[in-house]
This record gives sequence, C-alpha cells and structure tokens, in this order.
Amino acid sequence: MSDGSVEIKPVNTSSERKKFIRLASSIYADDENYVAPLEFEIGPRLDPEKNPGLRGSPNQLWVAYKNGAPVGRIAAIVNQGHINHYNDGAGHFGFFESIDESDVATGLLKTASEWLRQQGMLKIAGPFNFSVNEECGMLIDGFDSPPYIMMPHGRRYYQKLIEANGFSKAMDMYALRYMPKRQFIPEKRLRFVEKALSSPKVSIRSLNASDLLGDIKIIIDIYSDAWSDNWGFIPFTEDHAKHMASELRPIISKYNVVLCYYDGEPAAFGLVLPNINEVTRDFNGRLLPFNWAKFLWRLKVKGVTKARMPLMGVRKRLQGKPVGAAFAYKIIDMVNSANMDHGVTESELSWILETNPAMLTMLTDMGAEIYKTYRIYEKTL
Repeated sequence: MSDGSVEIKPVNTSSERKKFIRLASSIYADDENYVAPLEFEIGPRLDPEKNPGLRGSPNQLWVAYKNGAPVGRIAAIVNQGHINHYNDGAGHFGFFESIDESDVATGLLKTASEWLRQQGMLKIAGPFNFSVNEECGMLIDGFDSPPYIMMPHGRRYYQKLIEANGFSKAMDMYALRYMPKRQFIPEKRLRFVEKALSSPKVSIRSLNASDLLGDIKIIIDIYSDAWSDNWGFIPFTEDHAKHMASELRPIISKYNVVLCYYDGEPAAFGLVLPNINEVTRDFNGRLLPFNWAKFLWRLKVKGVTKARMPLMGVRKRLQGKPVGAAFAYKIIDMVNSANMDHGVTESELSWILETNPAMLTMLTDMGAEIYKTYRIYEKTL
C-alpha cells in the first residue's frame, strides 16, 4: 500500500522482523525512559513458528517507509482465543510505533484495518502485543518514568494520532507505584486477616522450583477461574503454560510465587517478577556478545531494586468472602516482605482495570498510587 510518500511493506522474513524490532529504538532515540526489549525474547514472539500464541491465529506485521527510511510499524492479528471466547468479530492491532506525522500513522492503521476486514473482522481494537495476556494498552499518562517488565512505553503524541483516525476508548487500565514497607496492613485489617487464615482448611506455600511447569499450570487454572468475568479475558492454553514456564525459569525466584490452598484445593495465587528492564536498560535490546555476563551478574549477584506484580487471583467461589480477601492481603504481605529482604525498594502493581474499584481501593489503602494509565482503543470496520 502507498499513502502519498508513505509506503507500507509487509514483514515476512527474519531479517525484516529484525528491522521491525529495531525500528522502535529510532522512534525513542531522544526518550531517556525508553527501554529496548531484548531481541532474543521479542524475536521468537513475532515468529509464528516459535510462538504458540500465534498458532491458528492469522497475523501480519508491516513497516512504514518514508523517503526510503523506516518511520513506523504495526501488527494485526485475528486472535483465535479471543474470537472463540467472545465471538464479537474483533480483530486486534499492536506493536504500533510511528513518527509524529499523521500520514504515517494513518497509513499503518488503514493497512491493519483493511487486512482485518479481509479476514472477516467487524471491529479493530488495540494495542495488544499480541493479546491481553501480554503487553497491551497505549500509554496516555505517566511518560516520565521507564516501563516495568512486560509493560509498554509510548510517545505522548500517539493518543492524538490514534484518535484522529476515528478510534475511541474501549477501556483504561492503571499501573500503581508502591513503595514497600514492613507493615502496610492496618492493625484492624491485620486481625481480620489472621483470623480468616487461622482455619485448618488454609495452607500457603511458595514456588516448587523443581516442578515449575506444574505450579504454572496451577496458577493458570486459578487465573482462568478468577479472571473469567474480567473485561478482555482470554484463557491460557496448555502450550501457553509450557511457554510461560520456559520464559520464567531464568528469572523467577521461589519467594516470588505464593500459592494458597483452601480445603486441600488451590484457591489463590500471586506472582511477582524482578524488573528485568532495570537490568537491561543500557543493552539496546542485545545480549550478545558481552551483555549475557552483565545480565546474569546484575540479576543474580547485584540484584534488582524494583519488582512488578503482574498477576494475582482468587477463585470466584471465595471472592467476597473473608478468606478470599485474607488470601489477597497475605499474598501481597509475603511477596512484599521477601522482596524487601532482597533489596527491592519500589514495586509496580499492574495492570488494574478502571472497572475494578474494589482492587483499586484495596491497593490505594495500602499506600499504592496510580501513576500510569494505559488505554485500549476500538473502531468499527
């Protein structure tokens, strides 16, 4: 497709995917808060042969060129997991980056929209990279600090470019900053938690590192129940579980996974990740040839000072009950204390839907504050 002097070219080869990945660094060349994703991680995610999440889900990448230079990119996907769950005819776009020129953004969005229309989609929504279970949302507030692990960054002008093309808000999601402290549960609330968890039906443990895949499957089972009514929810598959275990193995610590049982059954979980972006910020996306050693030393020896809680869930049958609320407080208390013991001085709790006031109230009562807002957009095709 050609839009004036803008040419939109499909990405089909490994070398073209590398150009797609590295384009972002030029978009953020003057942004000190940008952290380039590791190419060894994002490359396979973009490759249908290596990413199980793309199997059975038609997808395409494009790079925009102007006067021969790459100036933007976009991806489109018919996420079969989403279609199977919602049957709403919604295709997704993601990995959007652009210089601050309307013809570039318009060309990219029109190309993705037309491709999705040809796939039979009735609506386009995003950004999703590639799904709600990965990086998603466009940053619209909170540009003054780097993103945490598995969270997107953005340019201030993206909102203007997207909305100028007829996209409207579908949902906002928040990231909350939390400065860990030893006693964050009010005394009255602490007595409630201790009483609710004193039942002999309750047991709590950390990660079984020798059976990481088994524990990931438990987490996914709880998540699939706990989050099933949430906006945008897509269930994980068996392949997703294996892929997640493989990706987490090098960075996960035993103390950063908490599993709660009630009456012998897995009932709640919490998962915290070290903020790898803190470790790789000066790598420009590359581990080879010498950054491997830096990565391992910074992560395993020096340690990180920041961590992110991307997932926590309580089974629906316990939500709204004392033991369910107590599990949530206890999970945060355990990972909070453990991370403080390991030098963490700042955490991010993300993301939380704007339509989840109960969780937002719980977290702000603990001392967390909303400091970034991400938006999902949609448009009828």
